[in-house]
Amino acid sequence: MHCDCDSLPAKLKPFEQALAELLASAQPIQKTEHVPLKDLPGKVLAEPIYSSHDIPPYDNSAMDGYAVCLDEQQPGTNYEVVGTSLAGHPAKVSLLPGQAVRIMTGAQIPAGTSAVIMQEKVERIGDHIQCCTPPPIDANIRKQGEDISSGQQLLPAGHLVSTRDIALLSAVGIGTALVFQTLTVALISTGDELVEPGASLGQGQIYDSNRHLLHAMLVNLGVHVIDMGIIADDPQTIRECFLCASESADVIITSGGVSVGDADYVKQILSELGSIDFWKIAIKPGKPFAFGKLGDAAFIGLPGNPVSAAVTFDQLAIPFLKAMAHQPPGVNTKLSAVARVDFGKKPGRTEFQRGFATQDAQGQWYVESAGKQGSGILSALSRANCHVLLTEQSSGVKAGEQVEIIPYQYL
Repeated sequence: MHCDCDSLPAKLKPFEQALAELLASAQPIQKTEHVPLKDLPGKVLAEPIYSSHDIPPYDNSAMDGYAVCLDEQQPGTNYEVVGTSLAGHPAKVSLLPGQAVRIMTGAQIPAGTSAVIMQEKVERIGDHIQCCTPPPIDANIRKQGEDISSGQQLLPAGHLVSTRDIALLSAVGIGTALVFQTLTVALISTGDELVEPGASLGQGQIYDSNRHLLHAMLVNLGVHVIDMGIIADDPQTIRECFLCASESADVIITSGGVSVGDADYVKQILSELGSIDFWKIAIKPGKPFAFGKLGDAAFIGLPGNPVSAAVTFDQLAIPFLKAMAHQPPGVNTKLSAVARVDFGKKPGRTEFQRGFATQDAQGQWYVESAGKQGSGILSALSRANCHVLLTEQSSGVKAGEQVEIIPYQYL
């Protein structure tokens, strides 16, 4: 009797439910550490950061020119130059009406200054300058604290520090910050057939592509990766590797061994040593996806087929890891696109097909297939730049119809 698995959705956990359960079970790491400024990008703040002083710390010139003191009684255009103010070397004078100081961009404004006149608008004759019209009061002066005031919160707890933040933190003198420790992920490939790239292939062997793709995606997430390599399809070897990983990692990620083959031992060993919260999801590619606990570590078992591993990691594992690492969850940016070709599908599972999207001059998105959609077709994954999202109930999309796409972020 023939059995169409797609006709049995009741046995599979819906994709949205699986994702919601993953996120609900995520227990963010609580250990913290002080990290120097240069290492802060990609870290999550464990406490808010406040400014200890004003930025700018003093009134300073917005351009090269002359700081002048206007005479309200006689607001003429002729000023006597009585000094020079350079960045880091302020003029030690206090201006009187009718006086000026030569000043450079960023230099401290002398006491008594009414405004700064840009150098292109004056004519200097000896120790005097002349300008056509008096400048407006406070012209070209950057005021103390106009950007940041002392005591102001700069960044909240839970903020993911970006490279843009480093200039801000540097400007207020922050040398270190308290952050949550980096999430540690143990990465394992299983399979007697797997060989490291660069080695020679034997009969019936293939190169391990999953672990290297996942490692690259994990690095982009900013987590610490423990690469445990390839382990054989041997229950005792898998058991020992899992126990070792659970002692040093917050999350264990495997690829392969979670299907129902005779040599797929990962699920069996996980059941013995820990627990399985769910297994098998209504998603294509990637139905065999295991999630559970192993000691204090969370466990994610990805399918062995490379495209299945990539898609399930992107759509399920990454949101979970970000929640564990206190990182903002972000959202999959879903865009509406016009299908250039038919995207076939049977109802029953949410599908993430590989697509190649383009945008015309009017901003309209179009998408075509990146190639064959088999779970082992890496060439299509390499050509693709987006997921073509087809919902569980969808029967496919015809050319010319609208379809949702999700541009790749980590793939």
